[in-house]
Amino acid sequence: NCVPSMLGLLTHDNTDIAVAILDLIQELTDVDTMNESEEGADSLIQALVDNQVFALMIASFDRLNEAVKEEADGVHNAMSIVENIVEVRPSVAKDVAEAGFMNWLIKKLKEKVAFDANKLYASEILSILLQNEVANRRMFGEMGAIDSLLQQLAYYKRHDPNQQEEFELMENLFNCMCSLLAEKENRDRFLQGEGLQLMNLMLREKKKSRSGALRVLDHALSGSDGVQNCCKFVDILGLRTIFPLYMKTPKKTKRAGVSIDEHEEHVVSIIASLFKNCTAGNGALKQRERLLAKFTENDHEKVDRLMEMHQKYSAKVDLADTRIEKERRTLGDELSDDEIYIRRLQEGLFVLQFVDYIILEICACGASTVKQRVLQMLNLRGGSLKTVRDVVREYAGNLGESAEDGNEEESSQNNEKLLEQEYLHSLIDKF
Repeated sequence: NCVPSMLGLLTHDNTDIAVAILDLIQELTDVDTMNESEEGADSLIQALVDNQVFALMIASFDRLNEAVKEEADGVHNAMSIVENIVEVRPSVAKDVAEAGFMNWLIKKLKEKVAFDANKLYASEILSILLQNEVANRRMFGEMGAIDSLLQQLAYYKRHDPNQQEEFELMENLFNCMCSLLAEKENRDRFLQGEGLQLMNLMLREKKKSRSGALRVLDHALSGSDGVQNCCKFVDILGLRTIFPLYMKTPKKTKRAGVSIDEHEEHVVSIIASLFKNCTAGNGALKQRERLLAKFTENDHEKVDRLMEMHQKYSAKVDLADTRIEKERRTLGDELSDDEIYIRRLQEGLFVLQFVDYIILEICACGASTVKQRVLQMLNLRGGSLKTVRDVVREYAGNLGESAEDGNEEESSQNNEKLLEQEYLHSLIDKF
């Protein structure tokens, strides 16, 4: 019963008392403290949520002046309370957003102030609230905040972050955008807000924002919800930007902490999405022709690069298979088929599937010289058509289906997967 009394003090006229209460709640909700007693932690969280802790904290912010260190620490503690509670009970993320935290975080990030610890923390909390909660992602989009987020990111088009903490802030903003793009409505808003043009410019500027822009593009173009973005990306001459990154992975200093494999994964995934979505059926025949033409340019150099990647990731998957088999023999590990498949995806199969899918696309739909070059490169490196077919066949087989009695959205996704499986099998038959 002490929780209502304690929370009542958040509205006290003396801000020192409100700050002290925030400090106390932060200590009580510390993850290490809550792990000591699961039952006690659950009761405390329930009492805090029932007594409107999030709304009361937001109300207290109006009276706190962040120019005063102690009061800025109070705001920091409030965000820490949110992080602690959501970590223990993720379902609360929706309540946090609805209590006004989402709106406050958006305003906080828009503030034209010098970089500070609270702005960084606000970006982390926003990323947490958007990551696993569909309702929060939809709410963010409905609030018209995607334009605001694009404006925050636009600063980094020509300016590199001045310090490591500011780099983390920029990365959190990119993570927020990636989460938001999981919702179709937000992809439309991203398109209308000229998000594609901004990401394309970021890729050309070669600043530290380039890796984040590549990640966002990958999310914006993927799946059947990415059709409009794929067509627009080709229209704004995005192929001129993405293919140099495909041909040559930037140096370590220019990749901003992203590994070579991660860079290649995003680039190949983007090109695979363009092939999947720029189709005659989607009214994008011109865009598709421009994409296919890229693979005949400069004596088929992009085909050669594709086959180089095929060889690299085939070797990675072979190595992973050997390692998994050895573990099963020596450790007697009984891994399920799903566990083995996930391990193989993580160790190179994910990229290899995209690479081999693109090989099938350019051979089936491109100029006849493309397939001749693919066969030539396979023979030269001791590869075979069968290995390419087998990889794509396995990929098609693992597209999977959701529960049969699912909702309308799941039913639609199942139909899309079935159509994609049929299309992949038709490509395999032509190869």
